[in-house]
Amino acid sequence: MSTEEESTPAALPPYPELILEAIDGLNEKGGSSKSAISNYIESHRENLPEDHVAQVAEHLGKMKDANELTFAKNNYSRPDPDAPPKRGRGRPPKPKAPLPPDYVPPPPRPRGRPPKAKAPLAAAGAPAAASPRPRGRPPKKPRVEVAGTAAPAAAAGGVKRGRGRPPKAKPAVAAVGA
Repeated sequence: MSTEEESTPAALPPYPELILEAIDGLNEKGGSSKSAISNYIESHRENLPEDHVAQVAEHLGKMKDANELTFAKNNYSRPDPDAPPKRGRGRPPKPKAPLPPDYVPPPPRPRGRPPKAKAPLAAAGAPAAASPRPRGRPPKKPRVEVAGTAAPAAAAGGVKRGRGRPPKAKPAVAAVGA
């Protein structure tokens, strides 16, 4: 036997039944609060488990989600059988026409932009018309120096300048107190 079976007596009915019994027994106009339901069960039943309040809260949430109870202004009550069902937020969807039983939906479209239509001559295998220039950026051509002109870097001692702005020249500091 597990510890859960030992702590819960066999005579205790399931919590949803206890909760409905408590709501009916309290018979409050606007519904019953969680603490009122818990206190009612404690006063009418003996040998409740230690986590009784937590179990009441858990079962109240489950019953509210299953629409067995309505929740308004922190009070739980039984739903009105004559009330219309609750509608979700937003505009309701339009009714769809039923599809015939032998209808097979078309395959989904591929992602992305469809490719451009090819020229009829290109599709037939004819060579494409030669464009005046090839696509893309043209390659860089190496510089050709003329024998009579010299580059300024070569005249300054053959030191190539680096990229960006050159550093500011610092003046020489004279000796103080000489």
